[in-house]
Amino acid sequence: MVEDYGNTAAVNGADARRFALKLMAEPLELSWHHCGVTSDFFGEYFSRACDGSVDAVDARHSISYMINEILENAIKFRKGGNIDITGSLEDGTFELLIRNRIDAGTAESFKAHLAQLLEREPGELLLERIEENALNPDSTGSGLGILTLMSDYEAKLGWSFASEHVSEGVELTTYASLRLS
Repeated sequence: MVEDYGNTAAVNGADARRFALKLMAEPLELSWHHCGVTSDFFGEYFSRACDGSVDAVDARHSISYMINEILENAIKFRKGGNIDITGSLEDGTFELLIRNRIDAGTAESFKAHLAQLLEREPGELLLERIEENALNPDSTGSGLGILTLMSDYEAKLGWSFASEHVSEGVELTTYASLRLS
């Protein structure tokens, strides 16, 4: 069974510039330290591929930020296995796909979080979460990264949960699309 939340449709076609990377779980133990290096590499690679209508410095920052936020979540909540990252760029639109495995309990909790997230206006929810965090500095799992992507970067995000072809847990694919300026 596959359940989709948000925008899971890709727009970039077969002619898009693509780059894929697999972060292998073994023998390297994946941690959040790998996020910055990976996201900076993708940002640099795709910003150099932008045409003259796109500010390459802004593109590098935006792509790097988006990948870092989503990849941190993939590493933080993964249940073993590799993480597949695919980026594509076509006509000023950067698209990202990150696939990893999570446990069933995390999947159900995240689906409930997404249902609430997608029914609200991201900017309002972002301000609420910032205020909540200011009042409770020990809070975790605020989702500020995702909300910032949706509100400030106007990124289109989607998530697909598949349990059919996974021996343990749930395969989570996160989709993100960003119009570069």
